[in-house]
Amino acid sequence: MTIPFPFTAVVGQDDLRLALLLNAVSPAVGGVLVRGEKGTAKSTAVRALSALLPEVPVVPGCRFSCDPASPDPGCPDGPHETGGGVERPARMVELPVGASEDRLVGALDIERALSEGVKAFEPGLLADAHRGILYVDEVNLLHDHLVDLLLDAAAMGASYVEREGVSVRHAARFLLVGTMNPEEGELRPQLLDRFGLTVEVAASREPDQRVEVVRRRLAYDDDPTAFAARWAEEEAEVRARIVAARELLPSVRLGDGALRQIAATCAAFEVDGMRADIVMARTATALAAWAGRTDVLAEDVRQAALLALPHRRRRNPFDAPGLDEDKLDETLEEFGGSEDDDPDPDPGPDGPGGGGGQPDPGEGPEGGDTGARPEAGEGGQPQPSGGGEQSAVRASEPFRAKVLSVPGIGEGVAGRRSRARTEHGRTTGARRPQGALTKLHLAATVLAAAPHQRARGRSGPGLVVRRDDLRQATREGREGNLVLFVVDASGSMAARQRMSAVKGAVLSLLLDAYQRRDKVGLVTFRGTGADVALPPTSSVDAAAARLESLPTGGRTPLAAGLLRAHDVLRVERLRDPARRPLVVVVTDGRATGGPEPVALAGRAARLFAADGVASVVVDCESGPVRLGLAGQLAGELGGTAVTLDELRADSIAGLVKDVQRRAA
Repeated sequence: MTIPFPFTAVVGQDDLRLALLLNAVSPAVGGVLVRGEKGTAKSTAVRALSALLPEVPVVPGCRFSCDPASPDPGCPDGPHETGGGVERPARMVELPVGASEDRLVGALDIERALSEGVKAFEPGLLADAHRGILYVDEVNLLHDHLVDLLLDAAAMGASYVEREGVSVRHAARFLLVGTMNPEEGELRPQLLDRFGLTVEVAASREPDQRVEVVRRRLAYDDDPTAFAARWAEEEAEVRARIVAARELLPSVRLGDGALRQIAATCAAFEVDGMRADIVMARTATALAAWAGRTDVLAEDVRQAALLALPHRRRRNPFDAPGLDEDKLDETLEEFGGSEDDDPDPDPGPDGPGGGGGQPDPGEGPEGGDTGARPEAGEGGQPQPSGGGEQSAVRASEPFRAKVLSVPGIGEGVAGRRSRARTEHGRTTGARRPQGALTKLHLAATVLAAAPHQRARGRSGPGLVVRRDDLRQATREGREGNLVLFVVDASGSMAARQRMSAVKGAVLSLLLDAYQRRDKVGLVTFRGTGADVALPPTSSVDAAAARLESLPTGGRTPLAAGLLRAHDVLRVERLRDPARRPLVVVVTDGRATGGPEPVALAGRAARLFAADGVASVVVDCESGPVRLGLAGQLAGELGGTAVTLDELRADSIAGLVKDVQRRAA
């Protein structure tokens, strides 16, 4: 058995450790999302938490971890009698990003259900995680259908498995912990809101603290048993403190003054819904219990806001997470409680965790800043040469963009853009299953089994079904695509008002790509060449940052931009062959620089048409005299051209049909 790295040996990351400990004290807080760069002990800290949780009493032999004091009346292994439980360590169950639906919720034996009427059910990860921790590493990469199942289970506290009228239900209440690297893409807003708390983590820039991290990690790798023994006493102290805080929690008083501060803070930061208020109240109460107090203080409310609000106040995926702490302090001061609400100014016992519930385990300066971190600088991005360069201009206000889709039916990753054969969606037919049966087509199965009933000696009312009779339902849903933006940044686009509108249009398309679960890439061209400003990625935030800092000026090497985009698609096709591309060229259609620039651009465009790549040209030409060059480019690409005005969702209808008609 692998010995986990001790929780108390984690250096720094105070906010991360505090958020995890508060959930250990009060699981009702709702879990924690850990955001940060790679190599910052996110997974290490989460895995270490399970060793600190108190043991869980369970009904002997129950695969669903029923509580013997109040067993689930609908448990598939029940009914259970009250009392007579045994204790076992709390579980931490890891959900792999590539897990199947049956692995998550469990599998039902359809053949036995149809022929014998028996609910033969094999529990999944949700059953294993009941009354424990469900940990999802790289939660932002989780497939949408698994996210939907997690949302349902988190909302209802139960998991349902439905197969053509046969259903199984079991309790599924768990502490949801997720880790993610924002560079790899953002999380769906619905799942983001399900996490009670969020913390931002980053590696320390202090040499002494980094030395201590390396020293402890090397010692653990050399002898995990001896290293864990060195920290056993600290681990026992924290474990005992969690138990004490759990016992104190029901006695903690949340006064009207603290409640007013919570409500005023949520209103000031314009968070959606009421979940934030409830989470803040539970978090502040847990902070008081962790500090050994029975009254919630203003400092608890402040810390609760820093943990519970940053991920709820975001208006769109390009807003940096975090809170304005000056505004937070002003709000708390304005709506401070009366003296009667805070009768005891004593912050609690001295020693570990005093002063607002900050945890003691570990050493080093305070870390885990929950404020916004600046985006990585773009200075390292190579810029093509060319005269007349102008500084970057800000994008205009984004708008709701027209839906662009790839024609035909694909088989890519589940998303929300183009038609595709998927595991979820409307049923379009049936086929023999390849591997395990996941979605039964009942009518096709009955039709396959019916002709053989006499030969199989059927005598009772039940249908005699064999494995060869089972039919898998084929379904049609939506897939995510690779949306590759090819943006003209030359001098002909350099008018500040014009470039601001262009950036606003691309930003709108990026927002649409985020909502439809696409990968995005960005190629820019100006001067004498083209650059891949952003290789294909799921991080729409990174694409928006590259776009915002994009300067303009120089000639218009249109052919170079198209050839570079074609090369990007060739490489990406090898990496992810199932994901179909959509090329969005943002230009006025002019081509200058080099010998025969217009002819060369036409030949480059015809490469996309020959490969059958779906494309759209966003025509940025302005002024009273229009040359129609963007329309000619769209014809060479085999795609369609739209103006900036037509790109808006409330403008001319039929854009997608036009794209599909031209591609056909």
